[in-house]
Amino acid sequence: MTWKKIVGVVAIVVLAMMVFRGCGDGRGMMRDHDEVHGGSNSAQGVTVQATGTVKVVPDGVSFNFAVSVLAQSSETAMSDASATAEKVRAALDAAGVAKDDIATQNVSVYPEYVSSTTGTQTLTGYRAQQIFTVTLRDTAKAGEVVDAVIAAGGNSLQVYGVTPTLLDTDAAVAQAREAAIKSAKEKAKDYAGLVDANLGSVVYVTEVTSPSSPVPYLSSDSAGAESSMTKTVVNLGTQEVSVTVEVRWSLDN
Repeated sequence: MTWKKIVGVVAIVVLAMMVFRGCGDGRGMMRDHDEVHGGSNSAQGVTVQATGTVKVVPDGVSFNFAVSVLAQSSETAMSDASATAEKVRAALDAAGVAKDDIATQNVSVYPEYVSSTTGTQTLTGYRAQQIFTVTLRDTAKAGEVVDAVIAAGGNSLQVYGVTPTLLDTDAAVAQAREAAIKSAKEKAKDYAGLVDANLGSVVYVTEVTSPSSPVPYLSSDSAGAESSMTKTVVNLGTQEVSVTVEVRWSLDN
C-alpha cells in the first residue's frame, strides 16, 4: 500500500469516529435546534380551565301532552283522537298560542290487549295516540293554558310534563362566559405568582363545553291541573346556565 493510500484510510477512520461520537453524546445540528425550542418563550405559559355560572328565571314553559282514545276499530280510534285533537288546537288558539309553537311529536294506533291470570291475551280494542309539545311564551298564562287544554281534551288527554325552560339563552350565556374568563384569569395570576412570573398575553381561548341550562321535570300530578278544581299555577323557579373555557397565557420572567 502506498503512503497516499495509507493517509487516506486514516483520514476516513478519524472522520467516522468523530461522526460516531457526535451522534453518541447528542451533539450536532439537532442539538442546536432542540436548545432553541426548549429556550423559546412560547413554550413557557400557563393553561387553566374555569367555569362561569349564572342563575336566570325561565322565559318559557314546555307543555307536553297526548290525546289517547280507545275504540273497537283502529279507524274509529284515530277519528276520535283527531276530533279531540282539533278541540285542543282550538283551545290553544283561543289562548293566543301561535301555530308555530305547537308541534306534533308522534301519531300512532295499535291494538291493545288485556292479559288473564292464565296468560292468555284478549283484544280490548285499538288505541290511537297523538302526542304534542307546545311552547308557552307567556309564562304568566301558562297555568291557564294547561287548564284550557285539559278541559278541551277531557278524559282523553294525558299530561306528560309542564316544564319551565329558557328560550332566549344569549344574554345568560354572555354573562356566564364573562364570568368564566374572569375566573380563569384570576386562577392564572395565582399560578404565575407561585412561580415568580408575570402573566403575559393570551395564547388561545377555547370554549370547552357548550352552554347548558338543566331544567326540572314536572309531571302532571305536580302541575295539579286535573286533580282539583283550583287553577293550575306553574312556578318558574330559576335555572343555571354554565360555560367552561380553557385559556392559555404566556409567562414573562
